[in-house]
Amino acid sequence: MPQNPERRVRVFRLIALLALALGLAMPATPSCAQAAGHVRVKIVKAGLLVGGGIGSGTLVYRGKTYPFRITGLSFGITAGVTVGRLDGWASGIREVGDFAGTYSSVGGGFALAGGVNGVHLRNEKGITIVLQGPKAGLELAANLSTIVISLK
Repeated sequence: MPQNPERRVRVFRLIALLALALGLAMPATPSCAQAAGHVRVKIVKAGLLVGGGIGSGTLVYRGKTYPFRITGLSFGITAGVTVGRLDGWASGIREVGDFAGTYSSVGGGFALAGGVNGVHLRNEKGITIVLQGPKAGLELAANLSTIVISLK
């Protein structure tokens, strides 16, 4: 007795649907125990063609607070002085020591008395930091930035 091809397709779809439902019902746990950390930064930037910045911040990771320092350089069109307070998240952290390192970013911005700043950074260890927040000052920028974070 030959099997019905439509029935075979229906059984296959049912099995696929059950496997999908089972996969969605299981909790997502990263294989390398990665966790996100909350990042808060205060930075002062100044520049004319080449910009520089210094600042400090904190990383809250797995219930502990880690203070850090920031130094940075930007190359491109930069003019002005700003002060910014940024909040965001760092992801891809396996060990807190991986957070320290050299980050790169391509971006730009404009501020006249006040504005909003946002930045997306990534370091050589795969840590990604996404920050946003208000800034005050006067700035026109379109540049490539290198930022070094060191834990205190």
